[in-house]
Amino acid sequence: MMNHYAIEWIEAWCLENGWTDLFVERRNNYWAFPPGGVMPEPIPVHALRLIKAEKGLTIEERLWSISAVIGTIVAVLSTVFFKCPMPLVLAFAFNAVTVAQFEPEDA
Repeated sequence: MMNHYAIEWIEAWCLENGWTDLFVERRNNYWAFPPGGVMPEPIPVHALRLIKAEKGLTIEERLWSISAVIGTIVAVLSTVFFKCPMPLVLAFAFNAVTVAQFEPEDA
C-alpha cells in the first residue's frame, strides 16, 4: 500500500485552515480538530483531492512509477536477449500491482 498524500501537505493545509492536532488514524485517513471544534473530524475528502491535484505525486508514488518503467525496460531487453517471454509476463504482473495501488481507497 502506498501513501497518496504526504503528511507535510496535510499539515500545511491544516495550518492554513485553522485545523489543529493532526493525526493519522490509518493509511490515508487523516483527522484533526476543526476551527472551534472540540472533537476531531476527518479531513474533508474534497480538501484532500484539492491538495492532491495541487501537489501531484508523492515521493512514494514516484518511486513506484519509476520502478515500473525501469522494470519494463529491463524486461523488454531481457526478453529480446533470452528470447523468452517470461520477463514480460513478470513485468506485466508487477505493473498491474503498481497501477492497482494508485486507485484511491475513498471512492
